[in-house]
Amino acid sequence: MKGRIISGLLIASAILFAASSVLAAPWGKWRGSGGWGMNSSYQRMYNPATVETVTGTVQVVSRIIPIRGMRAGIHLTVRTDKEDIDVHLGPEWYIERQDTKIEQGDKVAIKGSRVVIDNKTVLIAAEVRKGESTLVLRDETGAPAWAGWRR
Repeated sequence: MKGRIISGLLIASAILFAASSVLAAPWGKWRGSGGWGMNSSYQRMYNPATVETVTGTVQVVSRIIPIRGMRAGIHLTVRTDKEDIDVHLGPEWYIERQDTKIEQGDKVAIKGSRVVIDNKTVLIAAEVRKGESTLVLRDETGAPAWAGWRR
């Protein structure tokens, strides 16, 4: 009798543990900003004093993790008249849900802050213009559009 009770308790515990893990998993990826939020070290790199606009053709669109520990973001390599420049748009989950899609071969004008990350010059984008469409990613102070009410 005692053996059945112990076995039953072990099985019940295992089921509860498994259920809590399964139920918690889908929400885990939505907690926090993944390093892309308002007060993150990455966000603090954006400097309104270094904002410029570059125009060119998108050579590469890819996923990137700008700083260790951040969640994935969307990265462009844009060829201008002077250089190829890396451009960080924003978190993957946000960029993929926008109406304006940026693809290889697109001619774009990108307004953003030129910064150095891991000894490499990068443009943190605030706005991307493609034809008649404009994808607004940050305001004039650099606050990200995906921060919403938390600003």
